[in-house]
Amino acid sequence: MNKTALSLILSAILLILAQAVVFNNICLWGVAVPFVFLYVLLRLPLTMSKDWLFTIGFAIGLIIDIFSDTPGMNALACTLLMALRRPVLRLYVARDDELTDPYPSIRSLGFFTYAKYALSMSLLFCILIFLIEAFSLFGIGRLLLTIGASTLLTTILIVGIDSLISRKREKGL
Repeated sequence: MNKTALSLILSAILLILAQAVVFNNICLWGVAVPFVFLYVLLRLPLTMSKDWLFTIGFAIGLIIDIFSDTPGMNALACTLLMALRRPVLRLYVARDDELTDPYPSIRSLGFFTYAKYALSMSLLFCILIFLIEAFSLFGIGRLLLTIGASTLLTTILIVGIDSLISRKREKGL
């Protein structure tokens, strides 16, 4: 197992535990919920097969569901997010040979491209999870506010985590 895969596994364990223990209990202003575990899904290598992406997405979503007491909502949203990952990334990176590293990050994509990628994926996840949770469009204003605030908070945290990890790797080189 290579060093990057091992660090991805360790970060998955840490972020899932952090999500379960800390971030599931945070709801800023009654609307913004951070989903830091998405960082692991965004960092999965581009060379990974769709079968593995769906399996990992489902497994991480299911683990979050178990800790969050949300029966299958995160598993469904994470699996759908993994299905949309490649098309979203294609919006910002036309060809795979433009990437310096198969792991999407600030270092491989550049800050603005990675921020757009993280924002798009966070938005898709928040739309999916909150629509599944609401299962209606009754309180559309509150739903849109929750989606927007959670997307913004999640994106800021994901970009922050990646910039810290990228800076640590650069110092280690």
